[in-house]
Amino acid sequence: MGGVTFMEGNPDRKFPESRVLIIMTGGTICMQPSADGLVPMSGFLELAMAPRPSFNDSTAPSTNITAYTKEGHKLTLSSLRTPTSAYCKHIRYSILEFSPLLDSSSIASAGWTDIALTIQQNYHLFDGFVILHGTDSLAYTASALSFMLSDLGKPVILTGSQASIFALQSDAVDNLLGSLIIAGTFTIPEVCLFFHHTLFRGNRTTKVSASSFEAFDSPNSDPLAKVTSLGVDVNWGLVRRPTRIKEFNVTKTLDTTHVASLRIFPGIWPQLVDSVLRVPDLRGLVLETFGMGNAPGGVDGHLTKAIKQAVERGIVIVNVSQCTNGFVSPLYAPGTALGRAGVVFGGDLTTEAALTKLSYLLALKDRGTVGLEEVKEMMGRSLRGEMTELRVASFVHPAGVVEEDVVGKITAAESAFTALGYAISNGDLRTVRELLEGDEFNHQLLKKADYAGNTAVHLAAVGPEPKILREVLERGASVHVRNRANNTPLYLAEKMVASGTTPKSEECVGLLKEAGGHLWLENEESMANSRRGSVGGRENGNGVNAKPAEEKLTLEVEAPLLGDPESFLWGGATEKVRQEHDAVWKNAMERVRKEQDSVIERARKELDTKLRQELAMVEAERARLLKIGDTPNVQGGADDIESTTGKIIN
Repeated sequence: MGGVTFMEGNPDRKFPESRVLIIMTGGTICMQPSADGLVPMSGFLELAMAPRPSFNDSTAPSTNITAYTKEGHKLTLSSLRTPTSAYCKHIRYSILEFSPLLDSSSIASAGWTDIALTIQQNYHLFDGFVILHGTDSLAYTASALSFMLSDLGKPVILTGSQASIFALQSDAVDNLLGSLIIAGTFTIPEVCLFFHHTLFRGNRTTKVSASSFEAFDSPNSDPLAKVTSLGVDVNWGLVRRPTRIKEFNVTKTLDTTHVASLRIFPGIWPQLVDSVLRVPDLRGLVLETFGMGNAPGGVDGHLTKAIKQAVERGIVIVNVSQCTNGFVSPLYAPGTALGRAGVVFGGDLTTEAALTKLSYLLALKDRGTVGLEEVKEMMGRSLRGEMTELRVASFVHPAGVVEEDVVGKITAAESAFTALGYAISNGDLRTVRELLEGDEFNHQLLKKADYAGNTAVHLAAVGPEPKILREVLERGASVHVRNRANNTPLYLAEKMVASGTTPKSEECVGLLKEAGGHLWLENEESMANSRRGSVGGRENGNGVNAKPAEEKLTLEVEAPLLGDPESFLWGGATEKVRQEHDAVWKNAMERVRKEQDSVIERARKELDTKLRQELAMVEAERARLLKIGDTPNVQGGADDIESTTGKIIN
C-alpha cells in the first residue's frame, strides 16, 4: 500500500509541480442556488476554488496554461496551484469548462466522445485528468471511458458531489481535492471514480444511494485507494498497468443506439421478451437475470426459444445478475439452458459496464476490427479489469516478506530494488526477469524508486540493453513517471543520445515513444539548449553542471549524474555507501531465490487443495444432474480441472 512521506528540512526548498486538467462537464458540484433552484455556473476556478486555501497556494506566481478544446482549438487558461502536499509536490491545475454544460441524466455516446476527445487533445500536456460530472450517470460514463481510452498511461478520475460546493454541508470539497491530489501524485493508468474518500475502478462501480455522501460502491472489486488522515493508501496490487508497448488511442464513438437492457421478473411473458428482441436494428441486449444467471424456463420453453432465435439472427445477448454482489454461472439448469441458447455469461459485470462494453465492441465490429464471434468471446473476458477472471495463483515478490537487512537502515524492498538496479546497469536480462517474477501482483519493484526518484524505467532508459527496457514496459511500468528533477525516462534517454554515451540509446528512445512517452515543453527547450552546447562540461539530468560527488548523495539531489549507467544509478555516491549496497545486493539475491522457492511450493500446495475441492463440487453436481436425466457439459469441466491440477502438481 502507498504511504505518506512527510516533509522535512529546508522550508525554502522548491518542490516540483505536476499538472492536472479539470474538465467540467456539469453536475450538482458546480451548481449554485437561484430563484429557480440550483443552476449551473461558469467561472468555477475563480469563484469556487481560488478562495479556498487548500486549492490555492497564495505564494505561487500567476501562471497561464495552454490547453485545447475537443476540436483542437488552442486555449490559454488561468491556473492555480495547491500548497505543497505530504508527497513533496505542488499540483498546478486549470479548468476547461464545457459549453453548454451537460445534463448527466441526458448524456449519451456524443457526450462521452466529447470528454474522450478533450483528454486526447490534452494528453501530452498534463500528468492527469479530473472530470466533474453529475452523479446520475457517473458510473455509466466511467465505464464507457474505460473502454474508449485504449492503452491509457495516465490517471483519469471522475468525480462529482451530492451537494453543491457552495452548500454549507457538502461533500464537494473532499471529492474534488482528493481527486486532484491522486491525479497529480500517483501514476494510476486507469479510468477511476473517486467518491467519499475512496478511489474505485470506474467500470466496477454503481450508484447505491440517491442522497448519501457514500453514494457509490464497487461491490465485486476492492477499492484502488483510500484517503485517510495519514495520506493516500494505494492498493498497487489491484492497479492495472499497460502490458503492451502501444501509444494512447481513443475510440471516438460507441454504438449505444442499438443496445438495450431488460430486467427479468417473475411471470414475464415470453412474448414481451420476443418483442424487445425484434426491435428494428437491435444488435445487443443485456439480460438482467435472477441470482447466478437464471431465467424462467417454463414447461414449453418459449422464453428460451425466443432468445435462441434472436442469437441466430446475430443479436449478442449478455447475461448479468440482478444481484448487487455476485456473478452469473451455468451452475443451475435454467442458466445452463440460456448458455445452450447462445447467451454470453457476463461474470460479475455491472449493468453499466455490460452496456458500455457491448456498445464498444459493436463499434469495433462496425469498423471491421472484430467479427461477431470475437465480440461474444471478448464479452466473456476482461478487457479493462471490468470483470473478475479466475487465474492461476500469483506469487507475491519476496521483496514484501524478506526480513530487515543486516546493514540496518535499508529495507527489504530497497535491497531488492538495489539488486534490480545492478542488473539493469549490467544489462543482465535474466536476473531482471527473475527479480520481477510475480511482480504483476504487487508492483513492488515497478513503483519503487531510488534516492533521486528514478524508477526501473528511468534506469533502463539509460541502460546498455533495450531488451530490459522492453521487459519492464511490457510488465506494466509507466513511461510517464517523473523523477525528483521532474524528468521522464524519455528525456533521460534523449540526453543519452545527445551525449553519445550509450550506443543503443536511440533504440531506447524509439521504445519509449512507441509506448506513448513524450517530452514536455520545458524538456524540449532543455534539449534544444543541450544540442547548441550552451553549457560546457558534464551535465546532470536537469541540464546543470555536475556537482562534486559528495554533494550529490543527499535528499536535495536534483537528478542523478548522466554518463555510464553505474554513475547514473548512484549519482556520485561515496565509496562506503556503494560497498554497503554491494553487501546488500549479494545477501538479497541469495534470500530472494530461497524465498521464491518457498513461496512457489506453498502456493502449489494451496492451489492443489483448492482445485481438488472444486473438482469434488463439480462431480457432486454431475451426480445430481445424472439423477434427473440431464447431463450438460459437466464432464468436460471436470476433465479440465483434473488436467489443470495435474499440470500444476507436476
